[in-house]
Amino acid sequence: MWVDQLRCLGVFIVRFDKFNCLLDHAKRNFYRSSNLIFGKIGRVASEEVVFHQIKIKCLPVLLYGLKVCSVTKADQRSLDFADISFLMKLFCISNIVIINACLSYFDFTLSSELLLKRYEKYLGY
Repeated sequence: MWVDQLRCLGVFIVRFDKFNCLLDHAKRNFYRSSNLIFGKIGRVASEEVVFHQIKIKCLPVLLYGLKVCSVTKADQRSLDFADISFLMKLFCISNIVIINACLSYFDFTLSSELLLKRYEKYLGY
């Protein structure tokens, strides 16, 4: 049977000219897990605790299996938007300058940078 996408070990591979992965399911699972954390401890716990939970619980969900896929610049921006939109929700702000300050203050690395580091480690650079 011919299909447009295939799930293999949790990564959705799409039919394309070259090997390509679908990020929609990973982003959906990231939003689901981050909203779950935010709903449980978002307004009660400090920002440091929420950031730590996002780093250890949600970012692995978002980046799972992507180090073997070719991720385009548009895909990287899409992954970063998932991070930034959560930060906008956490701090109730929409100013990107303040978001960038929060990223540096809390030492939070965006998903595209984490993916690049994982990709380099995978290739052995």
